[in-house]
Amino acid sequence: MFKKALFIILIIIISGLSGIIADHYLFPYLSTTDFFNKYKFFKQGAENVTVINKTEQVYVKEDTTLTKIASPIASSIVNIVSYPNPDLKNTTSTSKVQNDATMKNGTGLIATSDGIIMTYATAIDPADLSKTDTPPAYKYKVMVFDGNTYDADLLAVDSYSNLAFLKINASNLPTVQFGNSDDFSAGEKVIAVGNSLAEYQNIYASGILNTFDPYYNLGGKNISSSEKMEGVFRTDLDHEDEYIGGPVIDYSGQVIGIVGSTQRDGGLDYFQIPSNKVKIILDKAIKSDLANNSQLGIYYIPLNKTYAAINNLGTDSGAMIYSPSGQQGLAIIAGTPAAKAGLKINDIITQVAGEKIDDNNSLPDLLYKHDKGENVELTVIRDGQEMKINVQL
Repeated sequence: MFKKALFIILIIIISGLSGIIADHYLFPYLSTTDFFNKYKFFKQGAENVTVINKTEQVYVKEDTTLTKIASPIASSIVNIVSYPNPDLKNTTSTSKVQNDATMKNGTGLIATSDGIIMTYATAIDPADLSKTDTPPAYKYKVMVFDGNTYDADLLAVDSYSNLAFLKINASNLPTVQFGNSDDFSAGEKVIAVGNSLAEYQNIYASGILNTFDPYYNLGGKNISSSEKMEGVFRTDLDHEDEYIGGPVIDYSGQVIGIVGSTQRDGGLDYFQIPSNKVKIILDKAIKSDLANNSQLGIYYIPLNKTYAAINNLGTDSGAMIYSPSGQQGLAIIAGTPAAKAGLKINDIITQVAGEKIDDNNSLPDLLYKHDKGENVELTVIRDGQEMKINVQL
């Protein structure tokens, strides 16, 4: 009796499983074939059936290998050695030990395939190029990606940005690719690449682009100088002193800035010169035109909405000639184009040659477009009245 009951239960289980398999798998499949699709029985068997597809979780890991991301420009990074000129006879430092103690390694990058090297002035010991009648105080060697070392000549140091340019006798060198710095905004990931250590190999740091500071002036003072660049990137990179003169790149390997430093408030402050400004400066360097930088000769405050509202000014953009002491002679440098043109303290310059001063076009940026000796028209607000003043830069 027990065996019969067990046999019947097994038959029921097998029949049930067969029905489930046929209902959920066999009939839906047969209903899709040309032969069985014409029979309603199979169509109805496929209705109201939920087909569960197998799914898999796929994890996409972000490429966090900095060397791989930076590989497009890795061979364009160089190590620059500054050392005292041995041709200068200095009785106080003639030994090899003393000379070695004053050697300096800094990062640079290959700007042109024919050997123009770009860096920041504080990454090297810049020789005084104005003293043409005496040998330069420093000499330079550049080690490139393949291990070759070249003697280098200092071509120029840009007075506006403090970018420095050297030249080596080489050709067909790999150059960096510059991105459009206007496309980048706070919160984006960046990578700094340097080669400032004695090991002569690239070093890397990752960080976040914190902000673009339109009012940061490279003059190193609390007020701005018309001859120094204004508007830089700020990042949260660690050990930025090791990357001065080197590039900051995006995750596609394009250069969006050059790391620089300046003395500010009693210490070194770090920033990145946006690539769009770097390209303009590099173009002037290639044309050997950096000696023709214009000069106006004022100290000023870049205006914004907050400052304008507090001081009841008639405009919230422009450059207001200013001195903390309120003295004309400390706001306008004597003998400069500004002094000769009759500019006064508290004048607000709003335009240069018809171009408006704003967060994207600072006074120094607009002046940099013009050469020394060129005549430009400034739009100025004085005592609430707008006027035009011609200045020979």
